[in-house]
Amino acid sequence: MADPTPVIDDLRAESDELDLLVAELSPGQWALSTPAPGWTVAHQIAHLAWTDHSALLSVTDADGFQALVEKALAAPDSFVDEGAEEGARLPVTELLSMWRTGRTALDRALRTASPGARFPWYGPPMSTASMATARLMETWAHALDVADALGVVRPPTDRIRHVARLGVRTRDFAFGVHGLTPPADEFRVELTAPSGELWAYGSEEAAQRVSGTALDFCLLVTQRAHRADLALTAVGPDADRWLDIAQAFAGPPGTGRPPKADPA
Repeated sequence: MADPTPVIDDLRAESDELDLLVAELSPGQWALSTPAPGWTVAHQIAHLAWTDHSALLSVTDADGFQALVEKALAAPDSFVDEGAEEGARLPVTELLSMWRTGRTALDRALRTASPGARFPWYGPPMSTASMATARLMETWAHALDVADALGVVRPPTDRIRHVARLGVRTRDFAFGVHGLTPPADEFRVELTAPSGELWAYGSEEAAQRVSGTALDFCLLVTQRAHRADLALTAVGPDADRWLDIAQAFAGPPGTGRPPKADPA
């Protein structure tokens, strides 16, 4: 059984880094539009607070989480946006406090969870490490949206190894949510980490292959950039198809981001 502590530590670091980015923003900056249509910086932080709360309920209150699932099933097309909208209407100090309190409580709950515990989610149940990984993935991805709105570049760190691994593990899920049969064969994925280290997944003998930088792969699977704008290489038709539909997050197929305009 893998020790979840490293990914929980990285989740805390990722959240703290985003906190530093937004803590001193002016009211006008909180209202800036982000790349997610209709979402401001406030919506992004409100969404993280909302999903942290959902995760906390999953870990500590199964009945409370089931009530959330039933609410989501009743309004599948608006449930997420409604949560973000509700939080975005709060005063900034209250929104920040809610996000900080919630993620601190989740950190504590994940660290004290019983070994081998499995928690319900909107998809399959998750282990402690998987829950922390999913929260890190979302925190990293939404922090990118906030940084884009503020015109800030966040240098990638090797914390994205958790996002990359999740992206690889959700290959079959991505095919499934698009109504496609997942490939039977294993893929080989080779990614260059921000530190220069090589992260490799799958058999070296696999015919279907994906390679590139870990950052570009993580941008792809979180749908923060269009494939056309990323330096990723696919070998084999199934691997090529995967790069068109990859998503590391639960829920229906995302619409993704449009390609950047051609400067010519």
